[in-house]
Amino acid sequence: MYQPRHYRTWVKAGELVCYNVRIQESDLYIHTCCDLSAVAQEHLRLLRADLKSYIQTHPFFAASFEPLEVEDSAPPIIKLMAQAAKSASVGPMAAVAGAISDLMGQKLSAFSTEVIVENGGDNYICSLQERTAAIYAGNSPLSGKVGLRLKLSDLPLGICTSSATVGPSISFGKTDASVIVAKTAALADAAASAVGNAVSSQDGIQHGLEVAQSIMGILGAVIIVGDKIGVWGEFELCRCDFLADK
Repeated sequence: MYQPRHYRTWVKAGELVCYNVRIQESDLYIHTCCDLSAVAQEHLRLLRADLKSYIQTHPFFAASFEPLEVEDSAPPIIKLMAQAAKSASVGPMAAVAGAISDLMGQKLSAFSTEVIVENGGDNYICSLQERTAAIYAGNSPLSGKVGLRLKLSDLPLGICTSSATVGPSISFGKTDASVIVAKTAALADAAASAVGNAVSSQDGIQHGLEVAQSIMGILGAVIIVGDKIGVWGEFELCRCDFLADK
């Protein structure tokens, strides 16, 4: 069943055009310089078709909690997911939302100089100005109160969130939000799952940050458990009180 994502009301994207593109489980909130919803809808259909076709002939790809090798002939989305999963030592489906954000963002970048694709907390961001990514952490008192300031020199990049308390994704940890910044959303998505799985309590936040640092290609991490937060990386943590209605 579709669940409204009320955190999307926080978004302030200036002059960019915003629109939803949805097909079954995929629910993308996109910002571009002009309305590219028709292009996005068709590209999402093709990405999902490639994914579903591959899973039909390789069912273990959708069930594995471990990285898997895939053929050179596999579709781009499959190879992107497999590579990200290998880097983070998780199953390939841990990277699916981020991979869709990446490939959608790359597609739309041919038509728009600025593209923001949000896919259930997994974001591809390409912008001509600095952006602040507010962190949604469910019922944590820090939800909507803090964010990461993204410098223009950092973009484009991926910023993804895994949570044991928000959303349908499987997590073996206890974080309200495990946020990862990387050069691709696929890697950030896979790493967010790995980090989230590693944190079983507030006492495990430091261990989670160490896991993040051990994954090649990760640029930064934020972990929230209840009222506690841990941060690693060169990104500036900032207040976002004006975004929250708490």
